[in-house]
Amino acid sequence: MKVVIQLSSREELKALPILYRHSPGMVLPGRTYVLSEEAVSALRAAGVKFTEVSRDAPTPGLEGVGPGERI
Repeated sequence: MKVVIQLSSREELKALPILYRHSPGMVLPGRTYVLSEEAVSALRAAGVKFTEVSRDAPTPGLEGVGPGERI
């Protein structure tokens, strides 16, 4: 699962060494990162404060979908 977070400049300095070890995440403008759930857990364990912007929604299952229905 991917999580989008945003860091302050001070918290980003604390987070970078952790991110280099734990995630092949993506860096977006404005100190915004797309990270794995494991990397986010590592940041929390290290006491890094961040704002969670978005999280992957689970893929809906097909149960309850009748034949010919649009998904």
